Amino acid sequence: MCLVPRPLSHLAPEQFRLVIYSRRAAMMKSLVKSVVAASIIIGASSFAPQQQILRRTTRLSENAVATPAAIETDPKEAVKLFGRLAEKYIMLDASAGMCCYSACTDCEYREPGGGYRMADQSAARPKWIPCYEDRNFEAQGKQHTTKWSSEIFTDGPVVTKEQFVDRLISLEFKPPLGGPYLAASAAAIEDESSAAALFDVLAGEKEKLTRFRMGKAMKDLANGEEGLTWAMFSQIMGAN
Repeated sequence: MCLVPRPLSHLAPEQFRLVIYSRRAAMMKSLVKSVVAASIIIGASSFAPQQQILRRTTRLSENAVATPAAIETDPKEAVKLFGRLAEKYIMLDASAGMCCYSACTDCEYREPGGGYRMADQSAARPKWIPCYEDRNFEAQGKQHTTKWSSEIFTDGPVVTKEQFVDRLISLEFKPPLGGPYLAASAAAIEDESSAAALFDVLAGEKEKLTRFRMGKAMKDLANGEEGLTWAMFSQIMGAN
């Protein structure tokens, strides 16, 4: 049912103006309400994506992993550390010890480049920092306990940063293969910052370093190889 406004011709002039004013005021009030409602809807829809972006950004920042600052080490200082940790002997793959090393056709122990998978290797000078603590090849009667695992972790499986630095500095230095050559008489460590930086690399954000974590960290840094060579170690320490 449609309601038709009553004609206003019967009203006195003052009453006529009052009615017109009231109707205009009602129309303006209705228009203002409509504008406000539309603004709220538009504002809410435009703010929602920003909230979603903010939530996503917050989640990403919470899940982000802190990365250590780049290390820069003088090559001579780095080789002082490497020469204390590296060894002349490393044990690799127990199964490779079954090879007769006679260049047999289709030998399963041959590497793609033509070399052999070796059970162990030796060098004239310290060449590797083995990533394992202790290794035993019973069938071949070979066993090896690494220098770092026995001489840094002397009284338990955990060391503090101070203990790590002190014990690393006190290790015997032997001129290694790789890096600038230093005689043992010139390999004293006076600046402990490089040893402290190595602890930070191995321990991450932990205040203490376990024997297990050190081995695992070195294995990761060696890209799965059994030991760190000078080329790997110098890259880690920023001594290139």
